[in-house]
Amino acid sequence: MRSAGLRRLGPALLAAAALAVGIIPAARADDLDAAVSEDQKAYLITIGAVERRAEQNAAVPLEQRLVDYQRAPNCQNPDGTWTRGAPDGTCPHGEGTPNAPVLCAGPGQSVIWPMWRRERTTPTTPWSPWTRLDFGGCSTDLLPTLTEADFRRLPIPAPTLTLQPDRGWVLINIATIVTTNPDPVTLRTDLLGHAITVEATPTTWTYDFGDGHTLTTTSPGHPYPHHDVFHQYEHPGTTTITLTATWTGRYLIDGTTTWHTINGTATTTTTSGPLTIEERTSRLVATHCHTQPRPADC
Repeated sequence: MRSAGLRRLGPALLAAAALAVGIIPAARADDLDAAVSEDQKAYLITIGAVERRAEQNAAVPLEQRLVDYQRAPNCQNPDGTWTRGAPDGTCPHGEGTPNAPVLCAGPGQSVIWPMWRRERTTPTTPWSPWTRLDFGGCSTDLLPTLTEADFRRLPIPAPTLTLQPDRGWVLINIATIVTTNPDPVTLRTDLLGHAITVEATPTTWTYDFGDGHTLTTTSPGHPYPHHDVFHQYEHPGTTTITLTATWTGRYLIDGTTTWHTINGTATTTTTSGPLTIEERTSRLVATHCHTQPRPADC
């Protein structure tokens, strides 16, 4: 029987703990989905990754398979060893894995039996004994996780960069005001057969003003005269302004009601058109500069 302490652990942690004490043999690396990093494959097997591998394998006819997966109870033999039970949830000696409701207390949850695996070298050779790959768990453990890498691959639109004044040139020692759009964007994607809604929200903005000065802020900026994000150029020249937005995100899997926070961030970049930095000075003139023909001293 699994101890009360182990029952409180999540299935992935149960698998890791079991591997540490030698209960579960480590699966081959090709049993794991790409969602599990290379350094995790040596010691951590997640229910979702194994389930997705099993789904892919199910497309191959049984008579042609070299690997077979099946969910069945974990049964204790009279001598204390553990073996695979029947797919209907029964054990030959009546002692199965205690997949008690305490593991799946949430609404709409169902218990998932442990996943077992067997293999053979050719379609005509005998199958190997069944090997347990995970402890099973709850139905939500089979849902995919949108990773930081997945988030960064989404086509998040770069926020607009607005300049004030916006006329192709700016003056030295005068505020060049920058603003952007702070609104979240909603995207749709597909992950391992599940349709997902992703909400991405810009949280910080970094401006590179092209003269060696940068500014990172959590304010989207406000137009004149309430501006709070701006820069004053010190020397004439030409430049561009680059805005890098950092996004956080959350996602909702179709058919569920819980939003999940994405563990990581994404960035987008947008760049202004070329700007001329000009120096203007005032001086006294003999006549009005709007006079035609224009005076030479204007």
